[in-house]
Amino acid sequence: MKDELLKGLSEEQIAKIKACKSQDELLKVAKEEGVELSEEQLYAVNGGGCFSTNKCPKCGSDDYQKIVIEEKVDRRVFYKCKKCGEMWRR
Repeated sequence: MKDELLKGLSEEQIAKIKACKSQDELLKVAKEEGVELSEEQLYAVNGGGCFSTNKCPKCGSDDYQKIVIEEKVDRRVFYKCKKCGEMWRR
């Protein structure tokens, strides 16, 4: 995660957030910690690039398929693991 998006958080909160392996896990930690995410932080978590891993967050496989969904005003990119079927976004 980009360091500028972590401003205002304690060292402990930053460590917890950096340990997250998915956007769902990160959002859960933020809620548990009582951290209200800014619009910029939410964008980063929900498709803006917080998770730049090339491996499945569930099984660690690097064999995945890129799925792009384009609508009139929105473009979403998902990744689906060919080994376990897990889907995630970066």
